[in-house]
Amino acid sequence: MRVLENLEPAAVFGCFEEICRIPHTSFHEKQISDYCFNFARERGYDAVQDEMGNLLITAPATPGYEEAAGVIIQGHMDMVGDKLPDCPIDMEKDGLDLFVDGDLIGARGTTLGGDDGIAVAYALALLEDKTISHPHLEIVLTVGEEVGLIGASAMDLSACKGRRLINIDSEVEGILTVSCAGGKRAKCLIPVKREVKSGNVYRIILRGLLGGHSGIDIAKGHANANLLLGRFLLMLRKRTGFSLISLEGGAKDNVIPKDGEARILLCDDAAQALAETEKQFAEEMRAEFGKADPDICLKTEPEGAQETAVLDEDSADRVLMALNLMPNGVQAMSMDIEGLVESSMNMGVAKLGETELEMHISIRSSVSSAKEYMAEKVVRLTELLGGTTEFSGDYPAWPFARESQLRDLCVEVFKKQYGKEPAVEAIHAGLECGILAGKVPGLDCISFGPDQYDIHTPNERLSISSVARVWEYLRGILAAK
Repeated sequence: MRVLENLEPAAVFGCFEEICRIPHTSFHEKQISDYCFNFARERGYDAVQDEMGNLLITAPATPGYEEAAGVIIQGHMDMVGDKLPDCPIDMEKDGLDLFVDGDLIGARGTTLGGDDGIAVAYALALLEDKTISHPHLEIVLTVGEEVGLIGASAMDLSACKGRRLINIDSEVEGILTVSCAGGKRAKCLIPVKREVKSGNVYRIILRGLLGGHSGIDIAKGHANANLLLGRFLLMLRKRTGFSLISLEGGAKDNVIPKDGEARILLCDDAAQALAETEKQFAEEMRAEFGKADPDICLKTEPEGAQETAVLDEDSADRVLMALNLMPNGVQAMSMDIEGLVESSMNMGVAKLGETELEMHISIRSSVSSAKEYMAEKVVRLTELLGGTTEFSGDYPAWPFARESQLRDLCVEVFKKQYGKEPAVEAIHAGLECGILAGKVPGLDCISFGPDQYDIHTPNERLSISSVARVWEYLRGILAAK
């Protein structure tokens, strides 16, 4: 028996559960792309799959809608793969372990991928249900959205006839998103040298952070595990000398890291200094993050006397400077829209290898010059620390359009269904609308979606009732003439 078998709308949840059975983290979308391609072709629709796995599926207008303006339904097939430390699921090979808790759907131990699996489920359900009235439809499903919108950037949309695009990649029902930030990714490599030393090895374990989406959640005050590890080590250095063996935190650059670990080597008489630093750190975290991130937990575990390769003193200094001095979090608030983050940075991954420290940073801004200025800061600081920076996944902001027939239509349909005005907002997270609008002249875009919570984390949940309401809303928009 399927976990979501008795949920309505059955077509949507049936498709969503099937999607969740197929591994589809970023860079591993071939299976899900093939599934959606075959799904469309088996039902008689034209479908084109490019070399990356992006899909363009065409559905002709239903009777009576031949003259209506064509609509593009758009979402992405990849998901952020994050899990709890003790979860045995291999997210590149295994399906998800779904469960239902009241009105919520989750996945045990892992992210759920409602971002953006629900868009794919809606799209496939539109193809499945022949009773739905709609104009000429073009379904655009992309790959690599979570790693820099690379699928949308590469996709050829010259064959698209529609000039209205509904992006289903927003996470709060009742909000129509009409603008978003642009962004780019930075990979910083700082070389290090090692030497062999003997002493007592300790493992430093940081857990319990909330983490979250580096765009949507960046202003919530959630702590960054990579920065906290660097901060703890800096505090320890003020009390006693130590050598750094390893450090690793975070999973993706667009996810606020929620855990991390380091291993250090201490001399024989430094255990008391370590215990005192651990106590001080706990007190400071409670004072600073008691409401925003209340369950931060750092503990140290002895691993005994060892002889091992550690960073030399200069390398350790540069690693600590990188972790403590790299800009992170909200950098500027919008001067035009109250409460909107304009610019931010997130050190999503920090990993100390044998010969280099590798950091992955997500840079976001709704102002192009501010985005480039933050990127320049990353380059200059990394150079000062003896390293190099590579950039990828550069995508433009989606600017607000003063006039939009699609927005006006969506507002009217919303008022009829919900009996109230929707919120019309800009967001700090990145959406593919900006890229796609640059590829299709005159494209009129909007984004909405059902309620989702704690996306990009193993606490991710999707509201069943909201999925049903947004499904009716989507059908209402397509049926309107």
